[in-house]
Amino acid sequence: MPYYLCRIAGEDGRIETRSVLATTAQECRKTFEGEGLLILSVHRDWNRLGNLGFRLGRKIKERDIILFNQELVAMIKAGYPILKGLESITARIKNVYLREILIDVSGEVKKGRALSEAFQPYEKLFSPVYTASLMAGEKGGNLPASIGRYIQYAKMVTQTRARIKSAMTYPTVLIVFSLLLMGILMNFVIPQFSDFYKSFEAEMPAVTRFVMALATGLSSRWYVMAALAVAAVLAVVRLRRRPDFRYQLDRLKLRVPFGRTIWQESGISLFSRTLGLLLEAGIPLLAAIGIAIKSVPNEWIIRHMQDVPERIKNGEGLSDALGQSGTFPPLALDMVRIGESAANLQGMLGDMADFYDDRVRGKIETLVTLVEPVVIILMGLAVAAMLLAVYIPIFNIIRIAR
Repeated sequence: MPYYLCRIAGEDGRIETRSVLATTAQECRKTFEGEGLLILSVHRDWNRLGNLGFRLGRKIKERDIILFNQELVAMIKAGYPILKGLESITARIKNVYLREILIDVSGEVKKGRALSEAFQPYEKLFSPVYTASLMAGEKGGNLPASIGRYIQYAKMVTQTRARIKSAMTYPTVLIVFSLLLMGILMNFVIPQFSDFYKSFEAEMPAVTRFVMALATGLSSRWYVMAALAVAAVLAVVRLRRRPDFRYQLDRLKLRVPFGRTIWQESGISLFSRTLGLLLEAGIPLLAAIGIAIKSVPNEWIIRHMQDVPERIKNGEGLSDALGQSGTFPPLALDMVRIGESAANLQGMLGDMADFYDDRVRGKIETLVTLVEPVVIILMGLAVAAMLLAVYIPIFNIIRIAR
């Protein structure tokens, strides 16, 4: 979507120039004329990268989506029509990609389409849960309440992800700095000792010869290692787009001894919270279960849950269908069964999500406390081994010199 440079005359006679994102020049004119302004000229703004078709910065942060929905709810409650609320919010949005999407959505709403239908092409960005919540709010006649429930859901999911990222930050920084330290030793320090030892023409221990050869090879062919690292990263990024590779990778994650429960229980938590939100919004179980399964961030679990909607259609209860998939632990199945028996499935799903969120948080904190000393010890041993390999020949040279 291009930018247009508009020269505008206000009621006081002042002339200003604005760069506006719009589908056509006519749309720019209509927008400003609706505000009572006089349009002097409209032409393409070629100084903005958005005109050239570049897809730079095409990313929408979760907090931007939450903030947009909070403003939309406030405007609907204040009595604004949906279209006017969308246009007002769009004018204030700083994220160019989100603004472009909202302009398209506003255009679809102008044509008479429902808000959920207008957002449907952008499900991958806003998630199927969001469009389902909009649809439920439109059918139930209470769109603000439905969007409000989605906002609470999005906040909980965002907070959980943020806690996981913050918990893993320190170990990651520790590992990176340790690798940098080893790289400096291998590239700058050890090769100097190698030249020093060659001048003595003394026989060096096997460990020292190995470390020296490795350091010399890395120092002289660092560009080969850098190219291999870049190629490996690009290969992983490309392979991650393939469903079969993601399936095998997620299957491998679930075989890691300590990480298995973290990935499994975080998936259960997200599934439960999503399904509970959709049921609370009034969406039937059969339609909600398919959306909730897609929200699980593990391809292996998703594939093993594909038969759950069909089993429910055939008359099985949710707990029995989930038990047949083999992805839920007995405790989670018992909680779902209690919710079904008490006719309070959505409430029990919310409690189950909170329960597993707490478990995942506790296990991540335990993992972090274990990782920190292990990384420090391993890196310390590696550095100590390199230093010993370098300094042992010095003692031999001193002994021979005496």
